[in-house]
Amino acid sequence: MRRPRGWWRRKSTPAKVETYTRWSFHFFGVLEILAIGVSGFDRTGPRLATGLTVLVAVHAAVGMLVASRALDWTRGRRPQPVRLLWGYAAVTAVVAVAAIGLAEHGPGGDDVDTAAGTVFGGILFFGAGMITLGVRDRRRVVAVVSGFGVGAGLVSFPLGLPGVASVVLAALVLTAGGFLAFTSVFSVWLLNVVYTLDEAKETRARLAVAEERLRFGRDLHDVMGRNLAVIALKSELAVQLSRRGRPEAVEQMIEVQRIAQESQREVRDVVRGYREADLEVELTGARGVLTAAGIDCEVSGETAGLPAEVQSALGWVVREATTNVLRHGDAGRCAVMVRLSEGRVVLTVENDGVAETAGTAGTAGTGSVGPSVGAGGSGLAGLRERLSAVDGTLEAGSAGKGVFRLRAEVPLPSAAALEVAS
Repeated sequence: MRRPRGWWRRKSTPAKVETYTRWSFHFFGVLEILAIGVSGFDRTGPRLATGLTVLVAVHAAVGMLVASRALDWTRGRRPQPVRLLWGYAAVTAVVAVAAIGLAEHGPGGDDVDTAAGTVFGGILFFGAGMITLGVRDRRRVVAVVSGFGVGAGLVSFPLGLPGVASVVLAALVLTAGGFLAFTSVFSVWLLNVVYTLDEAKETRARLAVAEERLRFGRDLHDVMGRNLAVIALKSELAVQLSRRGRPEAVEQMIEVQRIAQESQREVRDVVRGYREADLEVELTGARGVLTAAGIDCEVSGETAGLPAEVQSALGWVVREATTNVLRHGDAGRCAVMVRLSEGRVVLTVENDGVAETAGTAGTAGTGSVGPSVGAGGSGLAGLRERLSAVDGTLEAGSAGKGVFRLRAEVPLPSAAALEVAS
C-alpha cells in the first residue's frame, strides 16, 4: 500500500506546486463554511444557524468546483468554465440577497442581524475572489471585484440598511474581495511560472543534446568532407586514365586507398574523443550543474594519476548519475566521492529526495534499476557495459530513508596502482 509521503515524493516540482495551490483554494471553501456558516450558531438559534450554514456550504462547494475547473483551464486541460462562473455568480447573489432579506424580515434581534450581515459580506468576499480565477484579463479582474463591491452597496441600501452602513459594507467587500482576487491571480501566475521554468529546463537539456550533435556533425564534416572530395576526384581521374589504358590509374587508386584508410583512422579518433569522458572534467561539470539546479553538491577525492581508461569509465558514471539526479526525485543534496581502496578506485554518488518504493536496490549482476539510475531505461545497463570493459562493478540501491547510493569500483593495473599510491 502506497504511503502518502511516497505519493508526494513521486510528484514533480510543478505538480507539487499545482497540488498545493489547488488544495489551498479548497481550504478557502472550508474556511468559508467555518468562519461564516458555523460561527452563526453562537449568535442565533439552531434552526436559523443551520439554514445559513447550509446556504454557505452550498456556496463554498460551488466555489471549490470553480477553483478546480478554473485551474484546469489555466493549464489548458479544459475550456474556460464560463457557464460555471455565471452559475457561481448567481448562487452568490441569491445567498447574499437571502441573507439581507433574513436580517430585515426575519426574526428580530441584533444577533440575527449580525449573523445575516456576516453571511452577506462573506459570501460576496469569497465570490469575488473565486470568480477571478476564471478570468485572465487584468481589467476584467478589476471589473469583477468592483462590481461585487458596488453591488453590495446597491443591494443592501434598498433592503433597509442605512446609507453609511451600505457604503462601509461596499468598501469592506471591495477591499476583502480585492485581497482574495490578488491572492488568486498571484497564485495562478506563480503556478504558470513554475511550469514555464520546468519547460525551460527541459528545453535547455534538449538544446544541450542538439548542440552536442551539431558539434559531432561538424567534426565529422571537417574530417570527412575534404577527404571524400579528394577520393571522388581521384577516383574519377583513375576511371579516365583506365579507359585510356594509362598506367597512372593504378597509382591514383593506390592514393585513393591511402586516403580512405587515413579517413578511417581520423573518424576513429573523432569517435574516441566523443565517447571518452575525463573524470576531473565530469566532476567539475557535475558540481556546477547540480549547484545551478539548487542542489547542494559536495565533491571529494583525488583523480590525479588514474589511467585514461579508468577515468573514462568513471567519468561516464558521474555523467549518468548527475543526469538522473536532475531528472528523477527531488534532491536537495548530492555527494560524490572518489577514493582508493586496496588497488581499486571506488566512486560513490549519493543523493537524497528519492521516492521510497519497493525494489530500488540493485547491483550490476542483477540489472535492477533504482530511481536515480534511470528506472525503466538503459542507463544502468550502459554503465555496466562500460565498467565491464575495465573489469569494474556497479551497485545501486537505497542507503537509508529517502537516500539513494550509486557505487562503482574499478581495479587499477598494478603499475598504475603503485604510481597512484606513491
